[in-house]
Amino acid sequence: QVQLEESGGGLVQAGGSLRLSCVVSGRTFSSFFMGWFRQAPGKEREFVAGINWSSGNTYYANSVKGRFTISKDNAEDTVYLQMNNLKPEDTAVYSCALDPYSRSDYDPTMYYYWGQGTQVTVSS
Repeated sequence: QVQLEESGGGLVQAGGSLRLSCVVSGRTFSSFFMGWFRQAPGKEREFVAGINWSSGNTYYANSVKGRFTISKDNAEDTVYLQMNNLKPEDTAVYSCALDPYSRSDYDPTMYYYWGQGTQVTVSS
């Protein structure tokens, strides 16, 4: 059974940085796509960034381009989201998700496995 476990959330002032981690365990496939999503209170879940595990190709929402960086560590089966120059509007619960079909999709319904989420709060 695939399991995803996030860590690294917290409270930070505007302009600060955080790094989120997502450890993948229990997978039996070598090709997949990892996405980071976020959901703020009263809003829909939205795509933040994604990475193709095989190719390393990365994808970003326009709202985070130039501020967030997604990366992976193959040996540790871990995906990271480095978040710099954080803004109050980045406040949300951040979740990592895995699509075993590598569809590089921004649609959260395309993902099969989800972590429990980690809270990121940016104060002004």
